[in-house]
Amino acid sequence: MTKSSITGFKATLPLAASVAAYGSVLGVLSVQKGLSWLEILIMNLAIFAGSSQFVMVDMWNPPLPLFEMTLAVAVINLRYLLIGASLRDMFRGKPLMVKLSYMHMVTDENWALTMAYQREGKADLNFLLGGGVCVMTAWCLGTLSGLFFGAAVQNPDTYALDFAFTAVFTALAVSLWQGKSDILPWITAMVLALVAEKLLPGKWYILVGGLGGALTKIFIPLEQKEEKQNVLS
Repeated sequence: MTKSSITGFKATLPLAASVAAYGSVLGVLSVQKGLSWLEILIMNLAIFAGSSQFVMVDMWNPPLPLFEMTLAVAVINLRYLLIGASLRDMFRGKPLMVKLSYMHMVTDENWALTMAYQREGKADLNFLLGGGVCVMTAWCLGTLSGLFFGAAVQNPDTYALDFAFTAVFTALAVSLWQGKSDILPWITAMVLALVAEKLLPGKWYILVGGLGGALTKIFIPLEQKEEKQNVLS
């Protein structure tokens, strides 16, 4: 690993405990569905998307609804189109295989951390990769530990393990806050996501909220953007 990758790995370590705790919940649910440690490990390495894996495990009832499962995972992961777009400058000029391999290691956690560090000129693709390796390691350890010890946990909610996911993203959201110019996009994303969650099935609210917030940010009057740049300078 490069120096930047090691820096990214170390910077992501504070999040690793929460990732592992969240993963342990998936492990507990997986053992209740009868999944083996090999099946969950393959799922971790091949898919590596927490929310999608939760949906898959929830739908894991024989005979497996493969089409519905694939569609649900695809809808949830559509948010990575937005994440990939935000990394466009970082990936510019890189070969396709580099883009594909690095994007596989992108999670919400190391993406948000990379974006925060990039604003200070301290992050690059290797930083992103190092963070992804850290998250994947914590995720695998968490899911497998939950799988092995899941028989002793009848109700994960009792230990508030399900709150780990919420806590992580609350902290990441705060780190991404840039000031008053973010108020309207954030409110738009929140309102659209809440409405979509009530009106649409599945996880479409993730994409609806994300696109709504992103489009709102794009169409903020140029004068506001210039004013913000003047303040930062």
